[in-house]
Amino acid sequence: MSAVRFELSGISMRYGAAEVLHQVNLSFDQPEMVALTGPNGAGKSTLLGIMSGLRQASSGRCLLNGTELSRWNRRDFATLVSVVPQSLKIDFPFTAEQVVLMGRTPYAGGLFENEQDWTAVRRAMELTDTLDFAQRDFRALSGGERQRVVLASALAQEPQALLLDEPTTFLDLKHQLSIYSLLRDLSRAGLLVVAVTHDLNLAASYSDRVIVLQRGRVVADSEPCAALTPERILAVFGVETTWLRSPAGNSWIAYGH
Repeated sequence: MSAVRFELSGISMRYGAAEVLHQVNLSFDQPEMVALTGPNGAGKSTLLGIMSGLRQASSGRCLLNGTELSRWNRRDFATLVSVVPQSLKIDFPFTAEQVVLMGRTPYAGGLFENEQDWTAVRRAMELTDTLDFAQRDFRALSGGERQRVVLASALAQEPQALLLDEPTTFLDLKHQLSIYSLLRDLSRAGLLVVAVTHDLNLAASYSDRVIVLQRGRVVADSEPCAALTPERILAVFGVETTWLRSPAGNSWIAYGH
């Protein structure tokens, strides 16, 4: 199976008179972990939606492995790419395990699940620490628990690429770190991971590459320390920052004076 490659050229997006993305040119190759960051309204989620095939750009091209995204069969697309939204609304009494099992839909060959399906489901739930509430009603879970179940469903697809829209929004600190550690491990194991995030420290600590968007334009695309300089953070986010380093060699971004 060939490696996943996204190519975006001249991507622009308008909602009426408002231009949300302007002439975006980017490529993404498996394997790597990429953070998409920027202020509210910068175009991050819109860009991810175009890559997910859920939104159609006003102009430009988005290719997956050399083929226009619009020409991909959705089932074939789903065997390569999993999409993790900010939230998932389910009105029916599905258990967490049943929601994860939905991730196996692209491989459905009949009315019943097979051993491979259940193996993928269990592994995904182990990775996301969701086995303890596998039989609970998805609707009764906390926001953070639901978010982890949605990620487990995406992993059960056994994709080559993961596209995630703010995957840690509802998570406590422990699970924020564990999820980003998992995503980094997955990228090192061969996946392409592209995650929208507002957390600059998560982006800097776990990503191979950081893309900064401002008013629909790419203003940085490089390794974290080069993309997230104090000067750029001030220009884009309006916040003064300093890079600090611990005696153990770990770096992080401190905000303010």
